[in-house]
Amino acid sequence: MRGEGDRQWLQWLARSTKTQWWHDSAEPSEIDRAIGLGAVGATTNPMLSNWALSGNREAWGDRIRDVLSRGLENERKAEELLRIPVVCTAEKFLPEHRRTGGKTGFVCAQVNPNRAGDRGAMIAMARRYHDWATNIAVKLPATSAGLDVLEDVLAEGITATATVSFTVPQVLAVAERHRAAIRRARAAGKTPGKCFAVIMIGRLDDYLREVALDQQEGVTESDIRKAGIAVTKRAYAIYRQRDYETSLLVAALRGNYHATEIAGADLILSVAPSIQDSLHAAEVPRAEKIDEPVEADVLERLGRLNEFRRAYEPDGMDPSEFVAYGVSQRTLCQFCELGWNPLERFRIG
Repeated sequence: MRGEGDRQWLQWLARSTKTQWWHDSAEPSEIDRAIGLGAVGATTNPMLSNWALSGNREAWGDRIRDVLSRGLENERKAEELLRIPVVCTAEKFLPEHRRTGGKTGFVCAQVNPNRAGDRGAMIAMARRYHDWATNIAVKLPATSAGLDVLEDVLAEGITATATVSFTVPQVLAVAERHRAAIRRARAAGKTPGKCFAVIMIGRLDDYLREVALDQQEGVTESDIRKAGIAVTKRAYAIYRQRDYETSLLVAALRGNYHATEIAGADLILSVAPSIQDSLHAAEVPRAEKIDEPVEADVLERLGRLNEFRRAYEPDGMDPSEFVAYGVSQRTLCQFCELGWNPLERFRIG
């Protein structure tokens, strides 16, 4: 039943289904509105943090100047600059974190994407991020190296999110590493960290669209728009079958359909402000569609693409292949070139 205050689709989703949603931005002017619409966490990445920092030079000027005045080497300078929007966002969600006893209210902070294969650098960075605020979820890449670090930090009690992740094999590997970390933590008398496994649903679609055009296998645009949805539904079904403790976090939505087709699932949607606006402006059906399967003929056509099969089949890739998967490389490069590297070059003027 629709609550009296559920005038917006996202309010309905948060209050009337098992699906939670997080705000996908580090821009402070957007966060209060998102919280009012039911957001219980936030995702950031180096690009979002760089954009927020660039757009709030005046408001954060003293903090920015303090970082720039320390003479830090570039990587540490970028890390300290990223800390500013992340911690400001974490402060916004801290009341939610406290209210729920640490169950929700997390904010993601991503380690240097240039270090996706560097275990030592990533674990040191994760430990530093963990000290920024009680509600930080450290973002690590779902690469072979990132999975090793993920298990280690979860076993230490650090909450983490596996990102640069698009496929069923990746989120299954994350969940298995989380289980191993839980066993390790409990054996050591520690409380394990919470774990979130990302599916960048729209980025997979973007990649497969180019693959389909190149290979001319008769895969339609309508099929492509269901590729990430098919991967998400399959991953979700396996998570339920195996009773994983890990939470799926579906990000990089490209349209309302990415939200509506998985509504009702016991997972988290990361929703960018543009998609929030689109969901509110349209007459979006209020229906739980997570258990509605993707059509068999669509799956048959998508299955002509080896890159879709690698993403959809539970054994489609070995963890050693994750870093070289096409969309993984594209995303890491974008996070570096539009996010982290500009932070290393950041100037106040």
